[in-house]
Amino acid sequence: MITLEQIQARVAEAITQSDMTQTEIAQKLNIRQQTISCYVHGKKMPALDTLANLCKVLDIDANYILCLD
Repeated sequence: MITLEQIQARVAEAITQSDMTQTEIAQKLNIRQQTISCYVHGKKMPALDTLANLCKVLDIDANYILCLD
């Protein structure tokens, strides 16, 4: 069974391992840097559309983020 915590961990990992700063990611997604920080620290989960766009910005497979592979 896939848990929200597993997905949050993969979102955080993808953000921290990217070559972009949280500010750069936030600007590309048109959201605040503080929101990206909340994703990294597991305090928030991106909305579905934001998650899809985050995968595009980070060039990461959504199946990986969603623990489907």
